[in-house]
Amino acid sequence: MKINITGKNIELTDGLKTAVNDKLSKLDKYFTDDTTVNVTLSVEKDRQKIEVTIPIKGQIIRSEQVSNDMYVSIDLVEEVIERQLRKYRTKLVSKQNEPKEFFQEDFIEEDDDDEEDSQIKIKRTKHFGIKPMYPEDACVQMELLGHDFFVFRNAETDEVNVVYKRRGNTYGLIEPEF
Repeated sequence: MKINITGKNIELTDGLKTAVNDKLSKLDKYFTDDTTVNVTLSVEKDRQKIEVTIPIKGQIIRSEQVSNDMYVSIDLVEEVIERQLRKYRTKLVSKQNEPKEFFQEDFIEEDDDDEEDSQIKIKRTKHFGIKPMYPEDACVQMELLGHDFFVFRNAETDEVNVVYKRRGNTYGLIEPEF
């Protein structure tokens, strides 16, 4: 596993690099040697944030953890990723994702005690008409509905887009890429 560490508003000390490498090396048992792990450490006021992204063919394993201590954030992010891997093993290791390219064989063949718990169950299906609107109007509609995201047809591009709430009362826009 290759770990790429970058920093934003933070000096990457040897201690931080060692802590990240030590913690994330625990994930070696899941991934092959040529798997790349992208780590970004950043500081915003009193918030110490670590973002870990592991791109795998067709999927992205990602965790973002924030605390007032970077070493605590590093500990948390490793635990979350390990939990995600165990929980979604059956989904990640499907034939269409060619698991042997990315995962260790032991991880693929490991018995899944939580297999029943990790099954995705859709409890409710909603149908609604998608009206063309501008992203700003979609944000207003999302706020009126009290939701964290809203699916709409973009009036400018005629594509299906999603707006979502972000931290700090800001909004995000997801546009399809073909």
